[in-house]
Amino acid sequence: MALSCSSLCSRLSLIRLCGLRTNRITRGLYSPCVSSQSGLPLCRHYSSSKVRRGIGRYVASSIQWANTKYESFLKRRFPRFFLLYHTFVEGFKLLFRDTKDVRRIKVQMVHDGLKFQDLSYREMERLRQFRRDVIKAVPLVIISIPPFANYLVFVMMYFFPRQLLIPYFWTPRQQVEFRGMYHSHRAQQHRLVLKGIESTSHHVKNSQLQVRLKDLCAKVQSGATPKVSEILAVRSLFSGPPLGIKRMSVNHMRHVSHLLFLTPWLPGFLIGRRLNSHALELLQLDRALSRLGPHQLNDSELRQACYVRGLNSDILGVNQCREWLSLWLQVSSSLKESEVSLLLHSIVFLSANYPSGPGRL
Repeated sequence: MALSCSSLCSRLSLIRLCGLRTNRITRGLYSPCVSSQSGLPLCRHYSSSKVRRGIGRYVASSIQWANTKYESFLKRRFPRFFLLYHTFVEGFKLLFRDTKDVRRIKVQMVHDGLKFQDLSYREMERLRQFRRDVIKAVPLVIISIPPFANYLVFVMMYFFPRQLLIPYFWTPRQQVEFRGMYHSHRAQQHRLVLKGIESTSHHVKNSQLQVRLKDLCAKVQSGATPKVSEILAVRSLFSGPPLGIKRMSVNHMRHVSHLLFLTPWLPGFLIGRRLNSHALELLQLDRALSRLGPHQLNDSELRQACYVRGLNSDILGVNQCREWLSLWLQVSSSLKESEVSLLLHSIVFLSANYPSGPGRL
């Protein structure tokens, strides 16, 4: 009577445990299961590791099939909830991917002894944005620690996505909407920043520089975008008194902080340190972008680069964004680290009226 492969495997295992010789057996009764090449039973190829891999693939495919059915059910019966569900799933995928990329960049920096300014533009931007997102997510994580608090957190995230969620978990429509809202808050500071510059201009002792600074403010207030040469003509006023980062009044620093989405309600010396740190980081990003070449950016990267530097890029065309970024880099590439205050004020000078039009301030 023929024996099954499983019974054969069990008998061979018992024979080996008993220390008996198997040469005669494998040549006799069990010869059909012998491999012609190795002289070993074919059943040995069905190892437990392969069985586990087969079970793992089966379980993974079953889960994927069930998940596909669940998503199709949600999409058909609850389309709004499906949109949130899909956004969260894709957001976690992007967050996991970026976490791995950031970890790789950090390891590379330690291993090769690199500093932030030595990285490529995309690596710099990835670290900068990831750090800002993680800092924003910390309060939400702390709130969800107590038992059963996660249910309350989900409700809060549903009703307050802009305040509680990081951009990974915004829908494409929310991303455009929320960026527009943030930019409107930033644009409200343009007039206040220009007024602060005007009031400071009276303390400029050099009459020629004083006239140039007033003309620059007047041109922006009239609804026009100044030339790069007009901005660089007053650069010396932004490296020391009265408009250097460490020489500005605290009230003026608070208005400039809004341009970078920084908290303005800190002690003056902390605001100055944060402004200087973020301005130097922006200058290093600009230098890395100049090395890369702005034409290397895709449309999404281009809009993000313009938005970070003060422009509401979602309402403009791609060519307009490229033209504006070129103007920005012309200013940035001419500045020293001691003149980064002018880079921050260029957020107002270059973006307040771009594209030029009356009544934007």
